[in-house]
Amino acid sequence: MHTDSPARGRAREILDADAFGRTLARLAHELIERNDDVPCLALVGIHTRGVPLAQRLQALVAERSGVEPELGAVDISFHRDDVLVRGREAPLHPQPVVRGTELDFALEGRTCVLVDDVLFTGRTIRAAIDALLDFGRPDRVQLAVLVDRGHRELPIRPDYVGKNLPTALDERVRVELEEIDGQDRVMLEQGRSDDDD
Repeated sequence: MHTDSPARGRAREILDADAFGRTLARLAHELIERNDDVPCLALVGIHTRGVPLAQRLQALVAERSGVEPELGAVDISFHRDDVLVRGREAPLHPQPVVRGTELDFALEGRTCVLVDDVLFTGRTIRAAIDALLDFGRPDRVQLAVLVDRGHRELPIRPDYVGKNLPTALDERVRVELEEIDGQDRVMLEQGRSDDDD
C-alpha cells in the first residue's frame, strides 16, 4: 500500500476506490451507447496503466452488453518523440522501458479505442496512434482516458473522459490501480514527474 511521500509535497485524493469504480462503469456504459456494433469494438490499452484499465473496461462492457470486445495492448516506446538514439553517445534522458505490443486480431473493420490513465500534452496518444497504425488500419480510432488534466500541446481530444481535472503545470496526477499499486485511487500532487507527458 502506498503512502504519500513528504518529498512529493501535498497530495489530495480526487477519486477514492468507490468513485473510481463508478467512473469505470460510466465509461463502459458510454462505450456501449456510442458504438452500435460492440462485436467490432477493440479496447487497446497503452502501457503501463492503460492496459489494466482496458481489461477492466472489457469485462464491464461484456457484463453489460453480453458481448466481449477484443482486447489489446500497445507499446509506444519507439514512437515517442523524446526517444533519442545517437551513435555511441549516452542518451540525454532516461530511455523508456520496452514492453510488448499485443494485437492478436485484425484492425481492419474495427473501432479501436485507445485506453490510458491520464491525458496531458497528447504526445503519448500521438505515439500510440502511430504504433497502432503500424499493425493495420482500423475503421475508427477513439480515445478513452480516466483523467483529462488539460495542457494539450497537440490537437488531441478524448472521446470518453472519466474525470476532467484542471491542473497547474507544476502539479502531477497520480493514478493508482489495484493490479499495480494494491489500491484504486487518483491523487493530485505538487511537483511534476519526469514521466509526465
